[in-house]
Amino acid sequence: MGGVLLLMTVTVLYAGYNVFIKVAGSHAPAEATTTIAATIALQLAALATSIVFVSILLVRGGHVLQLSASSYLWAVAAGLCIGGAEIAYFYLFAGIGTGKPMAASVAVPAVVSGTIAITAVVAMLVFKEILSLSQWTGTVLILLGVLLLSFGRGDSFG
Repeated sequence: MGGVLLLMTVTVLYAGYNVFIKVAGSHAPAEATTTIAATIALQLAALATSIVFVSILLVRGGHVLQLSASSYLWAVAAGLCIGGAEIAYFYLFAGIGTGKPMAASVAVPAVVSGTIAITAVVAMLVFKEILSLSQWTGTVLILLGVLLLSFGRGDSFG
């Protein structure tokens, strides 16, 4: 699978992830005090997907599955981050703890653009990547775009 096709696949799958969490959160009953069961269902589905994928790899043969200890450690750290994000996302979209559900048209761009900005800074400071002027300009434009998307909405960021 080429890099661009793989990138497009990841993008579509993450879009589906965001849309389906919004839909799931919007179906939480009014008397619900937590959405943790939805988070667990999401994580079980993700685990099942990984098990199917590794099963296919094992049947095909020729794959080395063993990684370094540090790879596993960083993967666990990433899992803690995404698990916490999923919990918070369901709460945000169900309106639990915030009074009312946040619109996907506000929450998703805010999360994605915040991710872009944080990742750009980390790439520069931690990974010593050099960001071009166009990358910085793009990051600033993305953040400004999110502000424009939420401007004038009654359900913006709060």
